[in-house]
Amino acid sequence: MISQRAKYALRALTALAQAHPHEPMMISEIARQQSIPKKFLEQILLDLKRSGMVVSRRGKQGGYLLLKPANEISFGEVLRLVDGPIAPLPCLSQTAYRKCEDCDGEHLCEIRHVFARVADASRDVLFNTTIADAVAGAGSTHMPVRELMTA
Repeated sequence: MISQRAKYALRALTALAQAHPHEPMMISEIARQQSIPKKFLEQILLDLKRSGMVVSRRGKQGGYLLLKPANEISFGEVLRLVDGPIAPLPCLSQTAYRKCEDCDGEHLCEIRHVFARVADASRDVLFNTTIADAVAGAGSTHMPVRELMTA
């Protein structure tokens, strides 16, 4: 499961993607619109700012704007930033690989073979679905997750 923090980050990014392109949204407006606790949202937006996804403007007309276009921000990128590795097993992680402590050999591990398929399917959906796709309601042009899991 993804964390509440990741859900809030994705919701904040979709709110920014739906806003007028050159008009910043105030934290309080995003928080109210998306039902996100303001203090929690402040920390999330700081992380998104450090990663180069959003930018903030100070002053009376200040607030947050997307720095990267919504069609260049993938769900996978956001999840990895907020929650860390997205692989179901440490031996399948692309960014934080670790050998499983109880493993005699990855090439013989039946569990790893099954979850490798799960990880590949999940990565395909997450890294090929953008904030713009979510806003458009179209999702990705890939097979629905249910079909991926039975393929």
